Amino acid sequence: MDDRGVRLSSRARGIVPSATLAVNARAKALAAQGREIINLSVGEPDFPTPEAASAAGIAAVEEGFTKYTPVPGIPALREAVCEKLRRDNGLDYSPEQIVVSTGAKQALYNAFQVLCEPGDEVLIPSPYWVTYPEQVRLCGGVPVFVETDEESGYILDVGLLEKKVTPRTRLLVLNSPSNPTGAVYPRDVVEAVAELALEHDLYIISDEIYERLVYHGAEHTSPASLGPEVKRRTVVINGVSKAYSMTGWRIGYAAAELPVARAMAALQGHVTSNPCSVAQKAALGALRGAAGAVEEMVAEFEARRDYMVGRLKEMPGLRTPEPEGAFYVFPSLDGLAGREVAGRKVQDGGDLAMALLEEAGVAVVPGAAFGKADAVRLSYAASMDLIKKALDRMEKVLRSAF
Repeated sequence: MDDRGVRLSSRARGIVPSATLAVNARAKALAAQGREIINLSVGEPDFPTPEAASAAGIAAVEEGFTKYTPVPGIPALREAVCEKLRRDNGLDYSPEQIVVSTGAKQALYNAFQVLCEPGDEVLIPSPYWVTYPEQVRLCGGVPVFVETDEESGYILDVGLLEKKVTPRTRLLVLNSPSNPTGAVYPRDVVEAVAELALEHDLYIISDEIYERLVYHGAEHTSPASLGPEVKRRTVVINGVSKAYSMTGWRIGYAAAELPVARAMAALQGHVTSNPCSVAQKAALGALRGAAGAVEEMVAEFEARRDYMVGRLKEMPGLRTPEPEGAFYVFPSLDGLAGREVAGRKVQDGGDLAMALLEEAGVAVVPGAAFGKADAVRLSYAASMDLIKKALDRMEKVLRSAF
């Protein structure tokens, strides 16, 4: 019970707010005080929504397409998702196996809710996106973290993963390309994870939302593409937010075996019902008419990635693995711990993030939010001019510590 006498459920009391949103809020507060803040904390493309998507959304409004739709999404959009999965991933699904949700985050929530019993253990490679463990806990599950490190480029060690399996293990989460590390799992690693899942009778939740954002020849491999047995035990999660710069439209989707898809649709029917009708039409326009816009965005992200990684590697006190996907860089502290940065003694990524925000006006996310306290996450989903300016400020602050 809080200081106003409100009795919250244990579920509500246990929720940890998103640290990415908290940093963003602090940055906005400083900006409101007149500070020039360069925000590299939020994972949101800075490109406009592709014209094909916007035009489809506008047409939907003009045509009065503003009523309820089927809970799992309009048939045309589910068919377009099937076409995308067939074309890009070699996956064969029927529209009945697709559930369109209010963002990929809801698709993940639906999957955990229908597959995870209270007390079930869920394997999550660490560093991890902040929402995975919270969603697992919300359905009574137990997140079990499997450490990765910068020496491997944050690629999962399948031998270590297997050591974490117990009789209570039910699910494992794959996120490739990864938030926060940008790691892209090589095909042989995905194959080994799939073999482990089959051997131990586990389901795979494969978060592929950054799938299109890969660089320098890196290739995304969906575990569901590795054979019918693996596909039956995999729930593929994706959406239009990242690849099509449509974060605010809130359209994600899941592809799964029919019993799982039906259960997810039934759950969604009692939580949100259908996703926004207009946004569904916009997503349809994106999937069928915005390939060129995606290619242009990926090329620009690659240039920004190369510049940011190169600059960070030259800065004292940081160790910076080279990400192959998404739009994040995840450097860890190397020789910086214990030093004073801008008058603040730095012990971990949280101290560094605060020093950079207060002294340099650059917002980054402390690594503790993702399970690695001695790191920070920077997003290059910002213009090259802003990235250059932010890194100039950041380097000046870091060099002052040596």
